[in-house]
Formats: sequence, structure tokens, C-alpha cells
Amino acid sequence: MEIVSNGARPDLQGAAQAALRDGWPPFVLRGEVPRRCRAAVAEYFPRYDVLLVEDDAVLARATAVALRWDGSVPGLPGGGYDGALAAAVREHESGVAPDTLCVVAATVRTDRTGGGLAGRVLTGLRERAAEDGLSRVIVPVRPTLKATYPLTSMEDFQGWQREDGLHLDPWIRTHQRLGATILGPAPRSMVVTGAVAEWERWTGTAFPRSGRYVVDGGLDLLWIDRERDQGVYEETNLWMRHPATSA
Repeated sequence: MEIVSNGARPDLQGAAQAALRDGWPPFVLRGEVPRRCRAAVAEYFPRYDVLLVEDDAVLARATAVALRWDGSVPGLPGGGYDGALAAAVREHESGVAPDTLCVVAATVRTDRTGGGLAGRVLTGLRERAAEDGLSRVIVPVRPTLKATYPLTSMEDFQGWQREDGLHLDPWIRTHQRLGATILGPAPRSMVVTGAVAEWERWTGTAFPRSGRYVVDGGLDLLWIDRERDQGVYEETNLWMRHPATSA
């Protein structure tokens, strides 16, 4: 297995896109901020879009952006995932020197989960951060188990531990085993807005009345306003910080 930059292997673009898409509910990728920033992120931070490849097959993918962070919890990018993307693009265009790598996505091919591949691709990104002089690594984690508890706040969920002291959520545990610690919730980390018909298509669910709904894969509730023909999903993620890696 080897870590390669996505841009260095254009022949794997289709497989790389599928690897990312398979790990997310369809509606999550419909947010306005990621759509607006996608091209700039690919242009400005190609070194931090990495693939774990074996025999020309993409097993995992991780993407990140570089930004500036003062190391404090209040100083974390407002808006979590969306905010980190927007800040990284804005700072890059303004010539602000980054000191922090923010991992914004990491996925493993569905038939290869549970084999430690996520750890390998995340470690690959951390090593690149160290090589580039980025002294901090943060992640707005999207806990996979949280979708089972959409009525529970992230403030409560972040404290759910097993007897061994690790978190109940397997994706949080993956980061913890790499030395990461929990910083706190990232409110409005992913905001997705669309017409009611769009939401019914994205989720495969009918929304006959205005109100809040549980949707498959959603960490939080979806608000449907039929009078305005609008659905709004505001997801809270969990900020975690990885230890610095020596270059």
C-alpha cells in the first residue's frame, strides 16, 4: 500500500470520488459552502488530498486544508467543516501563512472498513503537515454513531465513554487511538438548504407537513417548512485535535 496525492494519479479520479461519496449521506454533500469552495480547495491544497492505494485500487481517501489557528477552543473556525473550508480559501487568497492542518474528510472503501486503513491515511496527512511546518492538526469529526441518536445533543454525546475510557463512537475512537483529544462541539458545521422536493429526493422520505424530521444518516433533525418550500439541516460535528507529528 502507498499514499499518493489524488492529483498525481488522474487515472484514479473516478475511484477517488466514489471512495469519498460512499462514506456520506447524499444530502451532506449538497451544502452551499462546500460547493462554492470545492474548486478552490482542489487548486490550493492538492497536496492534502491523499489516497491509500493498493494495486491501483483506492482503499481510502482523506482531504484537508491549511489555515491559521491560535490553538484555543474559542479560536477554532466558526462553522466547523463549512467554516474551515471558507477560512482556508479566504486566508490562502489573502496571503495568510497557515500553521494548522484541518482534516475535512476521511473515508474508507465500504468493503475494507475495520482494518486500520483510516488510521493509515490520517497518519499520511499528519506526516505531510509536519513536513510543511504545520504544527497543529484539527478535525471536525462526524461521529458515525451519532446518527442513531439525533435527539441527543453533541454536548452530551461527546461524553459517552466505554469502560476502557475510549468513546462509544467508533470514528471518534479511531482518532483517539491516533492520540487525538476532544475539544468540543462544532455547531452548524454542515448546513444544507434545499426545496422540499429536493429533500424528499435526497432522503427517499416524504415530508407532508412542516416540522422536524429524523432522516437516515442525519446526526441532527431536519427542519421542513412547507409554506416556504424549504428544508434546512444544521449539523453539529465534534472538534478533535491530533498531536503534532515530527517531520
